[in-house]
Order: sequence, then C-alpha cells, then structure tokens
Amino acid sequence: MSQLVALWQSSGIFQISIPQVAMILIGLFLLYLAIARRFEPLLLIPIGFGGILSNIPGVDIAVGDGVLAQFAAMGLDTGIFPLLVFMGIGAMTDFGPLLANPRTMLLGAAAQFGIFTTLLGALSMTQIGVFDFSLAQAAAIGIIGGADGPTAIYVSSVLAPELLGAIAVSAYSYMALVPLIQPPIMRALTTHSERVIQMKLPREVSQAEKILFPLLLLILVALIVPGAAPLLGMFCFGNLMKECRVVARLSDTAQNALINIATIFLGLSVGSKLIADEFLVGATLGILALGVVAFAIGTATGVLMAKLMNLFSERKINPLIGAAGVSAVPMAARVANKVGIESDPDNFLIMHAMGPNVAGVIGSTIAAGVLIQFAG
Repeated sequence: MSQLVALWQSSGIFQISIPQVAMILIGLFLLYLAIARRFEPLLLIPIGFGGILSNIPGVDIAVGDGVLAQFAAMGLDTGIFPLLVFMGIGAMTDFGPLLANPRTMLLGAAAQFGIFTTLLGALSMTQIGVFDFSLAQAAAIGIIGGADGPTAIYVSSVLAPELLGAIAVSAYSYMALVPLIQPPIMRALTTHSERVIQMKLPREVSQAEKILFPLLLLILVALIVPGAAPLLGMFCFGNLMKECRVVARLSDTAQNALINIATIFLGLSVGSKLIADEFLVGATLGILALGVVAFAIGTATGVLMAKLMNLFSERKINPLIGAAGVSAVPMAARVANKVGIESDPDNFLIMHAMGPNVAGVIGSTIAAGVLIQFAG
C-alpha cells in the first residue's frame, strides 16, 4: 500500500499546480494558433510544445541539466540561435525593391517609432507605479514594436533574460496577428482615394548594386552603431551569399537546413522560459499590453510617414505600403497588398510593399543596436 501511495505522490497528476495547468493550456493554445489558424507555425509549434514540456511537474526539463535548459544555455543565452536565424533570413531577402525605390527606407524607419514610444511608455508607467520595469527591461519590451521575433529574442536575451519568455510569446503572437491588427489601422488612417493610388513598376536593379549594398550597409551602420553589428552582420552575410552567386551551396544551406535547425532549437529554448513561476506574473500582462501598443504605433507611423511624403512629392506613394515598414516579412507586405486590392482589384502593391518591409528589418536591427548600447 505504501508503495502505491509513493507512486501516486511521485506522479505528475499529484504534483501539478494550477499555474502549471494554466501554462500547459497556454502551450496548447499556441499550438492551436499554429496548426489550426496557421499563425507563425514554424516558431509557435516548438515554442508551444516547449512550454508544455517545461511545465510537466516532477521532471526538471527546463532547469538545471534538463535538455531544454541546455538548449537555452547553448544558443539562447549566448544569442547564437537568433543570429543563425537572421543569417537565414538574410539569405532569403531580396533588397531589389528597396534599392529600386530608396524612398521607402523612410517608411521602414518611421515604423520603428513604436519601439521608442513603447520604451518611454514603459518607463512612464514605472514612474507612476503601475509596473516596475528597469531601463533595460523597458528597452527589451519596446523592441516588440519592430514585429521582428529574432531581434526581440536577441535584445531580451542581452538586456532582460528574465522577461524573455513573455517578450518572445508577445512578439510572435502579434506577428501572427498582423492580418487582424493592421487592416483596421490602415483603413482608419487612409481615404479611398489614397488606397487606390497606383505606383509605377520599380526599375531593374543590377547585380552589382545587390552585392555592394549589404557590404556598404554593414560597414556604415556598424561604425555608427556597433551594437547593431551582430544582428545586421549575420543578416548582411546571408544576403551576400545569396547575391554573389558563387557560393550557391552555402546560400542554400543558410536558406533551408541551417535556418530550419536553428528555428527548432530557438523555439524549444524559448518554450523553456515559459515556466509558470516566471511567466504568470503581473509583468507579463504589462508586456502583452505594451507589445500590442508598440505594434499599433509602428503600423500607424509608417502609414502617416507615407502620407507626409506625398505632400512634398509628385510621385505619390500608396500609404498602405507604409504599414509594411514593420519587419514582419513578408506578411506585412502581403497585408498591404490585400487591403489595396480590396479598394482596387487591379492595384498590386506587393513588390512596392517589400521595399519598406525589408527596410523595417534593417530599421529594427539598428534600433536594437541603439537600445543595447543605450540600456546595456
């Protein structure tokens, strides 16, 4: 009888707590979003599954010598996994639309306004006693506004590793909800006549331009903002491998096998941070609230920047592509195209929207470097 009692008391059912049950349900919800709704499945599936594993009682899988804890220590705490993912993203990126219309760089820059607005908001709410965020924590929360998951994870691993789980879940949740969050903001800030503006086809960009651009971008930015060098360096290196056309095998590896492996380990490592005692705290609600505000502001400022540019330019920009300045590539560009087609079925904006979309990736990495230097 005593053996049965001991067996029962060692079971997970006996040891599980209400917070752990809540976190397992959150993990299942993330899996539902990924599988049933197709929201960012490449990362939400390993994050959700890792979150479930991390909250199984009686098994220290996410702490100490546990396998998920080892993954996190190996690639998350060091920042290696998000950097490898960024290399793969660079290898899949085409700077052509941005180089064909350099003005769209301003749209990507404007969309980063949400990052710094949220940073100030988090500090203000700390001042009035609503939350208790340090400068480093506020900076890590603000980067959610860039809608760039790997960048958010990298910055939080450097500045606020204790908030990494909440920041990662917030960043990828809002990235997944781009088709729901952005369109109402875009429609509210534009008129029908603005949404039907047709833009000229972009010019042909030479291969020499595509090769030189990542090199010049890295050198110039790294010399001004050294903190951006790791993220931007991996991004530009991946892009250079793609555009130089002499290392096709390396480019193919970065675009496929390497980024897939890194994504699996990154997602499981983030899931290891979803331990109930660390995630179910008041700060998490603050991060989720500030994250959606950051994303909404970034979307709005991108659209408003396009409208402002149209006041001083004969070549009008469709303001919808300003919303693509957040760096959710390529989803934000697809959303801009979809909203445009709703007003004019013959107005295809996808190629034009990719310019500010790629500029948003660059802008978020530069913003990340500034925050790391400023708050680190």
